[in-house]
Amino acid sequence: MSPDRLSPLDASFLHIEDGVSHMHIASVAIFEGPEPPFEEIVSMVDCKLGLVPRYRQVVKFVPFDLGRPVWVDDPHFNIEYHLRHTALPSPGGESELRKLVGRVMSQQLDRSKSLWEIWVVEGLEDGRWAMLSKTHHAMVDGVAGTDLLAVIMDLSPEVTRPDVAAWTAQPSPSGADLARDAVVNMVRSPYEQLRAARASTRALRQGFSYAKEVGQGVVAMAGLVRATPMSSLNGPIGPHRRYAWASTSVDDIKRVRKNLGGTFNDVVLASITNGFRELLLSRGEDVERVVRTLVPVSVRPRDSSGKAVGDGTFENKVSAMFAELPISIDDPAERLHAITAQMDGLKDSKQALAGEALTSMSGFAPPMLLAMGMRLATRAAQRNVNTVTTNVPGPQFPLYAAGRKMIRAFPYVPLGGQIRIGIAIFSYDGEVNFGVTGDYDTTPDLDVLTAGIEDGMTQMLKHTG
Repeated sequence: MSPDRLSPLDASFLHIEDGVSHMHIASVAIFEGPEPPFEEIVSMVDCKLGLVPRYRQVVKFVPFDLGRPVWVDDPHFNIEYHLRHTALPSPGGESELRKLVGRVMSQQLDRSKSLWEIWVVEGLEDGRWAMLSKTHHAMVDGVAGTDLLAVIMDLSPEVTRPDVAAWTAQPSPSGADLARDAVVNMVRSPYEQLRAARASTRALRQGFSYAKEVGQGVVAMAGLVRATPMSSLNGPIGPHRRYAWASTSVDDIKRVRKNLGGTFNDVVLASITNGFRELLLSRGEDVERVVRTLVPVSVRPRDSSGKAVGDGTFENKVSAMFAELPISIDDPAERLHAITAQMDGLKDSKQALAGEALTSMSGFAPPMLLAMGMRLATRAAQRNVNTVTTNVPGPQFPLYAAGRKMIRAFPYVPLGGQIRIGIAIFSYDGEVNFGVTGDYDTTPDLDVLTAGIEDGMTQMLKHTG
């Protein structure tokens, strides 16, 4: 049987990781009390692992980089290594929790183990507790990560847990086996590409249409060679992280949309625009400019309602668009309208489609060249990108862990290259939460940004009357 090889995009998240860029995504979930016994959390996760086999696997690299890495069962898998138990110092408020998140996320995941951790945190004020879930980006993208959260957790406080099924690791292929399979795969790939091209002639009209749209996207993305003005948002970063958050509600965003127009994502980006405006003003920097952000876009199949459709895997299926946040605009309504017009243009330009097509093409590159290429491409792009902004819709119904309701959930996005601030947005049960990651050495004022995000929403709500 052929090994379960990482996709080119998944592999790239391993290749671009270094001593200061840690490629794990995460969530911070806060639960009502009292905290359950730790053994119950272990049981909750253990009985669900059969639904997510990747959580018992490790990455194994192919000798001499002849092929992309593969997933193999971990013969030494120990769930109690991956589940951790800790406590906050008094008074256990938001500040203490944020500092803990920053410390946990500053540490790389051990590549000799399965690439995930869950930290159970006790000692939050008001009798609450938290759960930090940390997963390497090579395992799962943001949309699939939401699915995993729903798999591991429960939909009701009353749950009868199944018995933990016996599990035995499958034999791991030897280095020689992996090298031989990689060579065979390289020989076969041109044939597979030709076969796919011949199959596509059955839908020739669709093929021409797709190529045209990809071409439009490539032309649009070519504009990114224009560098943005220098600012404190970009520069060398260290290995340590700060973490902060901001919040609003789904109802408030809907109210702004109804009165001022735009999409849900447009309103979110308008709030973030105000946050960066206030941050740079507080630093005494010029705001007569734009802040360019990479916006990851899911390219998972969708049903008629627009909901992402699962395909039985949790591998990355994302592309990207690049938006320019108009921080020079002071008026909140005008700011939102400018973003709406821009995002409509980006969708028409097919940027995301072009990014997905180029990523797929990289699957035919020799893995060693792919590794070097991803490093160079990432660094080149980040010289022209100031931040990353990712918006993941979460479940609009309560989730439970060991019978306790999850009250709030905040996302975490990694930093890399020259980007010092990243923002992730996660909506859950009527609330929209912004998780903001900052480089520890250069963003001591991260709270100015989060306060500005919330203030941006307040300004737009005032315009609705």
